[in-house]
Amino acid sequence: MAAKTSHGPPLGGPAGWVSILIPAALFVLFARMLPEVGAGGVIDWSVAWVPSLDVELALRIDGLSLLFALLITGIGTGVALYASSYLGGDDHYARFCLYFLAFTAGMLGLVLADDLLALFVFWEITTISSYLLIGYSSDDPKSRRNALQALVVTGTGGLAFLAGIVLIGTAAGTLRISELGDLTGHALYLPILILVLAGAFTKSAQVPFHFWLPNAMAAPTPVSAYLHSATMVKGGVYLMARMTPSLGGTEVWGWTLMIAGGVTAVFASLLAVRQTDIKQVLAYTTLMALGTLTLFLGLGTEYALEGAMLFLLVHALYKAALFLMIGIVDHGTGTRDARVLRGLARRMPVTFLCALLAILSMAGIPPLVGFVGKEWLYKAGFGAGYGGPFLWPLAAAFAASALMVCAALISGWRPFVGRLSHPDAHEGPWQMLAAPLALGLLALTLGVLPDLAEPMIFAASSAVAGTPLEVDLYLFKQVEPALILSVVTLVTGVLFYLFHGRLRDGLARADARAPVHFDPGWDRLMDAVAAGSKGLTNAIQTGVLRRYIFVTFAALAVTLIAGFWRTGLVPTVAVDWGDLQVKHWAVLIFVTAGALVTAFTDSRMTAIAALGVVGIGVALIFIIFGAPDVAITQLLVETLIVVLVAVAMLKLPPLDPDRVRSVRLWDLALAALLGIGTTAVMLLVLAVPVDRRITDYYEIASYPEAYGRNIVNVILVDFRALDTFGEIAVVAVAAIAAYALLRGTRYRNDP
Repeated sequence: MAAKTSHGPPLGGPAGWVSILIPAALFVLFARMLPEVGAGGVIDWSVAWVPSLDVELALRIDGLSLLFALLITGIGTGVALYASSYLGGDDHYARFCLYFLAFTAGMLGLVLADDLLALFVFWEITTISSYLLIGYSSDDPKSRRNALQALVVTGTGGLAFLAGIVLIGTAAGTLRISELGDLTGHALYLPILILVLAGAFTKSAQVPFHFWLPNAMAAPTPVSAYLHSATMVKGGVYLMARMTPSLGGTEVWGWTLMIAGGVTAVFASLLAVRQTDIKQVLAYTTLMALGTLTLFLGLGTEYALEGAMLFLLVHALYKAALFLMIGIVDHGTGTRDARVLRGLARRMPVTFLCALLAILSMAGIPPLVGFVGKEWLYKAGFGAGYGGPFLWPLAAAFAASALMVCAALISGWRPFVGRLSHPDAHEGPWQMLAAPLALGLLALTLGVLPDLAEPMIFAASSAVAGTPLEVDLYLFKQVEPALILSVVTLVTGVLFYLFHGRLRDGLARADARAPVHFDPGWDRLMDAVAAGSKGLTNAIQTGVLRRYIFVTFAALAVTLIAGFWRTGLVPTVAVDWGDLQVKHWAVLIFVTAGALVTAFTDSRMTAIAALGVVGIGVALIFIIFGAPDVAITQLLVETLIVVLVAVAMLKLPPLDPDRVRSVRLWDLALAALLGIGTTAVMLLVLAVPVDRRITDYYEIASYPEAYGRNIVNVILVDFRALDTFGEIAVVAVAAIAAYALLRGTRYRNDP
């Protein structure tokens, strides 16, 4: 989406002020917690949410959650300020602010929740609000399509995660994350791991679920900067980091994360350097960063965890700044095509400074903090302190980092140097420059003074490891393998950039010959789902009421049979036929006769009349056994049904006797199965001693609490008032519908 800046109210008006001040205030609140949490402290807060299910809204602020909270609120404040100019004049800007704040709240709840069910609720809030933000340009078919794709992919992973939560609760006996303990030895560990990683991998766009994230760049630039670089896409990374103490440390955990992360990092980096849209270049480098984080969380060593937390901070700073810079370039030139943008530094010097600080950190060049982050990842790859190199993480990190240097030069260097391509290019307003400049200067400050980041990285990595770690960040200390590899990485990346045109063409040819293309494959999958749904609907929704009824009762019969087969239960209640009196036999004969006439008649009117006889017989049973109020209800209902259906039947053609006889055997078999099954269930119920706890409660509480001596009436009117109200509402709606139907029929038949 191109920039739509216009002369709107200052800072976007009231909606803009609210969207800026709320995350800013929260950032100050969380920043005040840094001394306590940075020293290893933990802040807990909880309130009963669903007491009957032992579900609490429990929040826990440790190093990991505080790091995310500071990024969410800090970058969120800058993005909100940026959006007040970028979208402040848009007609739907207030709607954007609402979605933005909803997403911020969901993301904060996700990282602060100490209860898995609460975490899942906030997880889904981020899914829905991100769908709304990605599809902000709702009149654009591409925007709607990509928003739906993100929703379906991440939502499906969320359902898998929910199933994993259920299994975790079964295995651990609690849903409090801080109380889960080590689950690696439990029999359910493998299915828990699969389900949790399914949620994490879809949220953080690991291969093969990666394709939705670049497509989400159809969103406005502030959304891309916030959701898909600094916050939402790292939700899966957060989940993996949070669950490391409980699920990590095993070979299946380590190799799954290292393989998925390494493949994602290298594959995404290759795709990044073949893009021509700068925004797409950064989208694929975001995938690279997410893969790298996953890779080193799987490695799980001390340096790997420290490097992952440091790189998480580094990536958020430079990537948000670069996305915001792209919006300024788009605003000033009207294009994001790296092939045509040149020499913009002359017209946009402040934007160039923002881009320069960001790409230096992205490329890992000192004295930016990106250099420190890359050094720590390489230290982990070389096995610093552990006796030997880890070749797969080291090789994947090197390849991805070298390509990252090339991507950084494409996105943040190439558009600003050389001969000016857009003489009318102009600098962005201060609201759009403030955030990327602040993020770039912060990256420079943390690089020169890495001790400032030590408390945060110590607290975050210790929370992931489940035990305190020693963190000693520095810019330079001595010549070591990690430093040498950093120099080689930089040289390799520059060479890639110099031959970028050939590299891009070669990658394009390779992509054209690839047997699998994920995004078109997604469209084919959706087409297949739609075709399958249409076919299933045509097969099931035939418009024949009799078939609907038959399928419904057939499903009930299968359920009964399956239940008896699985449980092996057999009715054992002995029926004392001697207790049956003449009136009992009379009612039994009455009901049976009505049922037989209903089954064998060829007349609709006779069938409905005979069915009414069955209903009256049931009412007589209620009267015999002391339930006159229920009997009255039954009689009224049966009378109403017979009258209404009889009136409707007058409009229908006569039954075809041949067709009726052809289906009657199937109906007879189904009716027999249901009758036998229902009778067996009732006999099993009678064999169980009556649990009088509910009965005794109503008997004791009806008069003193509800002031009624008729227990049935009290239950309906007081104890189950809402239920009764719902039933009355259903009857009222049905009556209105029947009235409308009858009136419509009368009017159509009028001459």
